[in-house]
This record gives sequence, structure tokens and C-alpha cells, in this order.
Amino acid sequence: MKTHKLLLLAIACTWAVGAAAQWQWIDKDGRKVFSDRPPPQEIPDKSILKQPSGGRAAVAAPVAPSADGAPGAPSAAADAASSAPAPRATASAAASGKDKALEEKKAQTEAADAAKKKAEEDKVAKIKADNCNRARQARAAFETGRPITQPNAQGERIFLDEAGRAAETKRLDGIIASDCKR
Repeated sequence: MKTHKLLLLAIACTWAVGAAAQWQWIDKDGRKVFSDRPPPQEIPDKSILKQPSGGRAAVAAPVAPSADGAPGAPSAAADAASSAPAPRATASAAASGKDKALEEKKAQTEAADAAKKKAEEDKVAKIKADNCNRARQARAAFETGRPITQPNAQGERIFLDEAGRAAETKRLDGIIASDCKR
């Protein structure tokens, strides 16, 4: 029974090691990719989110032929190339049409957001201008000295007394001060 538990523990540990050797990157379409294999060479280093501790897979070193034409040991240049990571063509990937399209789409999204924000600001400005005009007209009506009526809680029209006129004038002055900015 004890060996059975140890075997299950060993299997669980090997699965955890396999999960740790995962690659994560953003592909050319902007999707997040998970794999146990390294990404293709056209994926720039900045798009690689996670890689196993071993880094990128080593490129096979070219073998220099020996003097008799048979394949021999790797050359010194091949040794140097195999010890250094393979160079990435980040400039060519950045200049590709996919990245340009992504940048254009991003610029269009930002422009649309800016246009939406400007339209919302224009809408608010129009509402404030309308409130300002109505408050000024009501204030002008109060200044004429004519009797003013307003509906009460039951919907009946009542004439405003001096206290009511003063309160309404103060309210209109507040609206004018907030919405009629010059």
C-alpha cells in the first residue's frame, strides 16, 4: 500500500515538472499562446511572456566537413554559434505588415475613443448651454415684477410670495453661475 502512494506521488511530481516547462507568448494576432515548445522564430523576444529556465532551444550547430569530405566535428564558428543564443530578427518582425496593421488598428481605436469623448463633452456643453438659456429667461421673468405661479405638491398653481421668489431667484442664480461659464 505504501509503494502505491509513493508511485502516485512520483507521478504527480512529474506532471508538475512538465507544467513548469511551459512557453507563453503573444502571437501575431494578439492571442496568448501556451505551449511546451518554443515559439516560432518570427515571434519577437518582447512578445515572449514566459519560458522554461533553459531558454530557447539551441540551434543545431553546422558540422564542417573534414579534409576527406566526410562530416567531421563542428567548426569553431559553429561552437561559438551554438553557445550564443540565436539572433532574432526583431527589426524585420517589427517592420512586417502584421505589426503595422496592429498599430493602425490601435491608432483607429484611440481616435474613435477620442471622438467619443469629444462627442460626450459637446453633448454636456449643449445641455449646459440650454440650462443657462432657460435659467436666464426665468431670471428675466422674475425681474419684471409680475406675479409668478408654480405648481405645488397637489399640482395646483399657486402664486409665489416674496420668500418663494427669493428662494427661486437664488436657485436660478446658482444654475446661471454653474452652467453659464464664460
